[in-house]
Amino acid sequence: MNRFRARETIFRQGDPAKHVMYLQEGGVKLTVVSGTGKEAVVAILGPGDFLGEGCLAGQPNCVTTATAITPVSMLAIEKSEMVRMLHREHEFSDRFIVFMLARNIRVEEDLVDQLFNSTEKRLARMLLLLAHYGERGRPQKALRKVSQEMLAEMIGATRPRVNFFMNKFRKLGFIRYNGEIHVNKTLLTVVLHE
Repeated sequence: MNRFRARETIFRQGDPAKHVMYLQEGGVKLTVVSGTGKEAVVAILGPGDFLGEGCLAGQPNCVTTATAITPVSMLAIEKSEMVRMLHREHEFSDRFIVFMLARNIRVEEDLVDQLFNSTEKRLARMLLLLAHYGERGRPQKALRKVSQEMLAEMIGATRPRVNFFMNKFRKLGFIRYNGEIHVNKTLLTVVLHE
């Protein structure tokens, strides 16, 4: 079991890819830095999620940096052990496949969102996703440790633009915040409105 403090780096972009990690407790953000130095948040992961799975597909180096958002507990599984478990432990293999398919669907949805939706709609969707709306048994109405700057990086917008829409959502009663962001399911109206 590996433990990390909030803001501690778990692995860096470019590090050798040797492990698949299973997140047991806490939150992790995955970021990538372009050749010009621009950083983007590409995912926020929570308990039950895997990271570092690129090594299974022959990825020699990590393509993202993983940073703990909150205190984290995770299990690091060597690539060879992970391959063995996937072949021999069917329940584990099924869980991993479901995770990978769900992540693939999410990446496709994020791409469509980025290409076709307004900043306001992308922000509303991201807040709902972070609050786990639509997932059975997981709604989380309060989001901690998610700054407007991080939200801007995640949706491809500027922080002032995110601030503008956060204030609009607050005035409309879709969210409230006081150190934590509380998401009301009525925020769905922004996503569903054409």
